[in-house]
Amino acid sequence: MTVLLTRDADGVRTLTLNRPHRRNALDPQLWEALRAALSEAGGDRSVRALVLTGAGGAFCSGADLSRGVSAAHPLYRMRTLTDVALLLHELPVPTVAKVTGVAVGAGWNLALGCDLVVATPQASFSQIFARRGLSPDLGGSWLLPKLVGLQQAKRLALLAETVDAEEARALGLVTWVVDAGEVDAFVDDLTARLTAGPPVALAQTKALLNEGGDRTLRDALAGEARAQAVNFASADAPEAYEAFTQKRAPHFTGRWAVPGRADDT
Repeated sequence: MTVLLTRDADGVRTLTLNRPHRRNALDPQLWEALRAALSEAGGDRSVRALVLTGAGGAFCSGADLSRGVSAAHPLYRMRTLTDVALLLHELPVPTVAKVTGVAVGAGWNLALGCDLVVATPQASFSQIFARRGLSPDLGGSWLLPKLVGLQQAKRLALLAETVDAEEARALGLVTWVVDAGEVDAFVDDLTARLTAGPPVALAQTKALLNEGGDRTLRDALAGEARAQAVNFASADAPEAYEAFTQKRAPHFTGRWAVPGRADDT
């Protein structure tokens, strides 16, 4: 069985965790498949947005503990998790988690690593690590305080409570809650809007926002200036201006457009 399904449509790459018999728990094969898929997506210019979801009514129930503990040193095992978390965080295109069931432990942090989270009312979430004698991984210790503040992050991590989709949305951990019968169409519309955006500018914006929480205002302003220089070197800024004056929708390509230089990519 293919543990990670890949589908491309209209600039959107959908990665589906496909171990429904284990509620899409992450085993070594799936970790490696995720690492390879995210690396490939980051280098593929035809990908303008990425959706991460799970098969069989679950998103991801965390790491698969059914096989017991590996004999490999934990530091070696954690390298793959580290790679996946960084690849997802630094992916230069917008990412959307579509959560239609449980998202637990590393599975929840996988969703939180996406830029936007769409959940159905049936979704449930838990930082289950404490119940397993563990502490958060896959970036959870960094993501949670930034998203909900230190006190709520400690509540979720120390008590390992399960929260439903509405509470997760109220805490700022889910962007939208959408009925199960409408979620596919909602995500399709959302990704269509994202892929219609200027790819270079969106990549710059995502990086600025990701880095902003760890920077001073002076650092952030310098980063914004560099990002705008990159944006003005693309064809998208003048295209947006022309579209505005002509009262039409812009067509963004991310093409390099510095005078005197050919776009050879």
